[in-house]
Amino acid sequence: MTVWLVGHGVVGRRVERFLGHRDIRVHDPRREPTPIGQPGDVAVLAQPGRHLHLAEVYARRRISVITVGDDLDDVHGLLELGPSFDNADCSLVIGAALSPGLSGLLARYLARQLHAVDEIHIAVHGTAGPSCARAHHRSLSGRSPGLVDGRWVEFRGGAGRELCWFPEPVGPLDCYRAEIATPVLLHQAFPEVGRISARRSATRRDRLTAPLPMLRPPHAEGGVGALRVEVRGADASGARETLVVGIAELVGTAAAAVAAAFAEACLDGQLPHGVVRAADEALDTQDLLRRIEANGVRIQAFTGQPYG
Repeated sequence: MTVWLVGHGVVGRRVERFLGHRDIRVHDPRREPTPIGQPGDVAVLAQPGRHLHLAEVYARRRISVITVGDDLDDVHGLLELGPSFDNADCSLVIGAALSPGLSGLLARYLARQLHAVDEIHIAVHGTAGPSCARAHHRSLSGRSPGLVDGRWVEFRGGAGRELCWFPEPVGPLDCYRAEIATPVLLHQAFPEVGRISARRSATRRDRLTAPLPMLRPPHAEGGVGALRVEVRGADASGARETLVVGIAELVGTAAAAVAAAFAEACLDGQLPHGVVRAADEALDTQDLLRRIEANGVRIQAFTGQPYG
């Protein structure tokens, strides 16, 4: 079986490195609009923009798809492709990056330590390559879905400031609501949870300039980024519990590690057919996290105790 890598930017190149022991080939849709591959292959969509059209083509070719992206409209469209992939006996992993992606795996990991879960809160810092930086810029002026007491509320991007503590060396940063698809996917995996939110770090300048075109070209790659996942609920005795885990890593590296882990799990026949979300209860979360850690991403837990 072959892994077809669509997109060869910061994330795509690292996916290729992580999957170097597999049969991996790069497909450039700008030069070859028609995807190539055989039934049973896996395609990792890491190119800028939306992935819906290519995913539809791959479904017809009976090729499993791993998407790397957080575009809200694109995710809604991809979710509707579930029956097509199910009928083709292949998988569609929606959001296999930092968030959505690793955030869902960590949320499921924490949820399994609690008797009941009623809140999930995600915060993200940093960007990978130029297309990721542009998406970050746009998201702060878009619509930000959040679940409040079981009801969807559409917040304004750039609102809802909250000081979030990320693993070192990132530390505390002001984070704001943004147009991220993570709450939509988490709600489908945790329908019983009444409060779900997603925020990303931003400066005052980021928020003020978000409605405008970017004032200068984005960087080739951002510095160390971070992810924070907070799950609130109760233990078996009913006592309230708050669990927090996160990472501090280059965003491109972390996103590629997640995409590569899902691609390998798919090649090994460990993913169900149809739509797959990172937070799905049916997944072998521990195995996927082990694969991600094997790619060099260190997961840290907040214990409330000083180090050493």
